[in-house]
Amino acid sequence: MKPQALVILAITAVAPAFSQISSDSISARARSVHESAIVVDTHADTPQRFLDENYDMGNTDPADPGHISLKKVEAGNLGAEFFSIWVDPQTTTPADFARHTIDLIDTVYEQVARHPDHMMMAFSVADIERAHKERKLAALMGIEGGHSMQNDVRLLREYYRLGIRYMTLSWSNTNDWADSSGDINDAKVQHHDGLTDFGKQVVLEMNRLGMMVDISHVADKTFFDAIATTRAPVIASHSSARALTDHPRNMTDDMLRAVEKNGGVVQVNFYSAFIDENYRRASAAQAKDQDAAVQEFLTKSKAEGKSVSYLQVDHIEREWNSRIQRPPLKSLIDHIDHIAQVAGVDHVGLGSDFDGVSGAMPEGMDSAADLPKITQALLNRGYKPDDVKKILGGNLLRVMGEVEKVSQQMQRAGK
Repeated sequence: MKPQALVILAITAVAPAFSQISSDSISARARSVHESAIVVDTHADTPQRFLDENYDMGNTDPADPGHISLKKVEAGNLGAEFFSIWVDPQTTTPADFARHTIDLIDTVYEQVARHPDHMMMAFSVADIERAHKERKLAALMGIEGGHSMQNDVRLLREYYRLGIRYMTLSWSNTNDWADSSGDINDAKVQHHDGLTDFGKQVVLEMNRLGMMVDISHVADKTFFDAIATTRAPVIASHSSARALTDHPRNMTDDMLRAVEKNGGVVQVNFYSAFIDENYRRASAAQAKDQDAAVQEFLTKSKAEGKSVSYLQVDHIEREWNSRIQRPPLKSLIDHIDHIAQVAGVDHVGLGSDFDGVSGAMPEGMDSAADLPKITQALLNRGYKPDDVKKILGGNLLRVMGEVEKVSQQMQRAGK
C-alpha cells in the first residue's frame, strides 16, 4: 500500500471527534490537584539526545521538537523523571554494550551538574520527596534492556551503585536469558521459553539490590516467569492495555490482574501505536517499508564506514510516523481507565516514552508541559483527586518504597 493511501486509511478509520483539552481549558480544580501531586514519569529517552546531540535541559528554543526540557518540566509540574538508559543493539556491538551504557549514565549526571538549582539526582523515594519540597526535578535512571549487563551480575551491581533503579529485563531483542515480545515469533532467534535459570537469578539479585524489575518489552512467558520469581512488586515502565490495542508490547487483562496480585504498577505508554488500534494498524501496514528504509540506511552507512547514532535512525522513523494521523488524547485516557478498572486504581501510572517516539503521541500531548491535560481528563471522567494523584505518581512511589523494603529484608537475612 502506498504511503498516501495509508494516511487516508488512518484518517477515515479514526473514531468520532473527541473534544481536545487545551492548556487554556485546564480548570482551577485540575491545576490545584496537579500542582499538589508528585508527578512521576518512568520512561524518557532524552539521554540519547544528551549524548548524540549534546542537548541541554536548559534549552528554551520554541522550535525544539523534544518532549523534555526544564521549561516544559516546570510547565507540566513533572516532579520525577526516570531517564532511560537504552543501548541500541542494532547500532552498538555486544562488546560495547556496557561502555555505551556508562556513557549514557554519565550524561544524566552531567545535566544535573549543569542545572543544580533545577535538578537533583535521586535514588530513593525519600530523594524524590526531598526534590519535590525543593521544587527540583528528581532525575532517576532505568536501564532499558538486560543486554546492557552483558550476562554479568557484577556489572548489574555496579549499575545499581551508579544509580540505576530499574532494569527492563529485555528490550525488543531477546537476550541470552530473557525472551522479548519484539522477536518472539522470529524463528531465526533462539528463545528460552521465558526466563532462563540465570534470568531468574537476575530477578532475585535485582530484588536484593533494591532495583525494580521492569517487565515492559518482555514476552508473555517471560512476564509470568518474572512474576513467579520476584519477591518484590514489579513495574511495567511503559506499557499499555492489549484489550484496547492489540500489540504484543501491551499487557493482557490476565497480566494486569497478575500485576495487581503482585502489588506492582503498570505505567501507561503514550505511543500512539500502543494506545490506538487504528493507528496501530496503519503503522503495521507501513512497517515493512519503514524497516526497509532503516535497514538501507544502516547498510549504506556500514559500507561507507560511517558510525550510526540512534538519532539518525529516529529521524527516519519520525518521518514515517508523520504520515499517519495522530489519535485523540481520549485514546491515552482510555488505557489508563481500562487498567484502573481491571487491575485497580492503585496499579496504574504514567510511563510516557517521551523523546523515544517523536511525532507519534496523541493529539495535545506534545511534551511534558501537557501533563496537566491528563489530570483534567481523569477528573472529567469522575476520578477522585486522591486517585488522580495515585495515577500521577503515588502508585509508583508506593511500589518503589516496597522494593526498598524487600531489599532491606533480603540483605538483613543474608540472601
